[in-house]
Amino acid sequence: MKVLYAAAEAAPFFKTGGLGDVAGALPKELKKQGVDIRVVLPYYSSMPQEYKDLVEDLVYFYMEVGPKHVYCGIKTLELDGVTYYFIDNQDYFNRQSLYGEWDDGERFGFFSMAIIEMMEKIGFIPDVIHVNDWQTAMVPVLLVDKYHWVEAYRGIRKVLTIHNILFQGIYTQDILSNVFNTGYNIFHESGVAFHDNVNFLKGGINFSDIVTTVSPSYAEEIKRPEFGEGLEGTLQYNDWKLHGIINGIDYDINNPKTDKRLAYHYDSHDFSGKIANKKALQERLGLPVDPDIPLIGAVSRLTSQKGFQLVEEKIQELMGNRNVQVVILGTGEANFENSFRYFDYAYHNKFRAVIDFDINLAQQIYAGSDIFLMPSAFEPCGLSQMVSMRYGTLPLVHEIGGLKDTVIPYNPITGEGTGFSFNGFNGYNLLGTIYRALDVYENDSEQWHKLMKQAMSIDFSWEKPAQSYLSLYKSLT
Repeated sequence: MKVLYAAAEAAPFFKTGGLGDVAGALPKELKKQGVDIRVVLPYYSSMPQEYKDLVEDLVYFYMEVGPKHVYCGIKTLELDGVTYYFIDNQDYFNRQSLYGEWDDGERFGFFSMAIIEMMEKIGFIPDVIHVNDWQTAMVPVLLVDKYHWVEAYRGIRKVLTIHNILFQGIYTQDILSNVFNTGYNIFHESGVAFHDNVNFLKGGINFSDIVTTVSPSYAEEIKRPEFGEGLEGTLQYNDWKLHGIINGIDYDINNPKTDKRLAYHYDSHDFSGKIANKKALQERLGLPVDPDIPLIGAVSRLTSQKGFQLVEEKIQELMGNRNVQVVILGTGEANFENSFRYFDYAYHNKFRAVIDFDINLAQQIYAGSDIFLMPSAFEPCGLSQMVSMRYGTLPLVHEIGGLKDTVIPYNPITGEGTGFSFNGFNGYNLLGTIYRALDVYENDSEQWHKLMKQAMSIDFSWEKPAQSYLSLYKSLT
């Protein structure tokens, strides 16, 4: 089976969030399972030099983007057995950021058309094209509307994955003619029309054969107004082709036995290395070095989506009532950054805020914390809770989306569980759940170690999710 996997980012080349992790890991696992899968990405100028040195020029051509006659180069390299194609046009991709530019509609419109035009020119016509999020969601639309006359493309089946429905790619109607060089055949409710605008993601949902999202609970949630971001009706209409598949995490990178970013290694049979990592983390951050003090860690974008308004609301009460340490790593909304800097100053022996993006410190927090805090208001899947469990750090989460699907809440009667969770998004419920977790940590170390082992035993590798995607591909072909 031949699959072309299209995304706007993929680790290790470029990554801003979960999409980069998924696009970096899923193709590698599908390759292991016998799929001839190839990945196509933009050739951003921010690619690390070590990979720039490996890419080779494959072919180039010109294409029409609205009234413009535009260069399109195709570069390639092979990594971990996967062939990658990079679409090169420095006018579009030599930018400071991957996204958030004034002409994103044109940039990713070009990218979508270039993906399609590339296939014949490189001699790779896939059985399935798998696109991700709004940046590539127009590919299924264009295959049906603009490129239907290409005989070689008529058998290609189309899969779209929604990683976060908050981001949709909404532009004025004239993008159809000014970028895609098409008429208004697709500008209707069952096409790309969204009020008076064009919605890339809506078009992808309507024109794909299968739509997936990154957890079963999120697949149900986005069909409701409170989570659907205006597309709940479209998803209800297309409910028959909507599937939720939990993401995995890369077990080669996230492994407490081999992680090069850790000073000490460990597994579920011997936690001495985890205790040593906790001491090292406390020492690095200037906190009192005491392995008995419960340490709560968070690694996240500091946004209201991630629930940090609840942390902001209740942190003073927590600091005043319990002997606990809290470490937060991340950047985000200015109000949260400033609040956590203040708490760092006011509770300097108990609270540490590192307003930065630091991969090494992130892994040390996963390994050195006892509790991992993730009170998201909504969370399509989430990877951090799975990483924390891999390192024996118990997640404390809001029961929503992928958090609900991946964290088994502690049951004091049966002893089952892999973490702690609360239902009802408010500070009272968050703080009460933190207290419950601290009570177990402080008063029942045997049960705590049992929960750690149970968390570390859960398989969050990509093997099973990849099998689910492969089953969907096979159902289409």
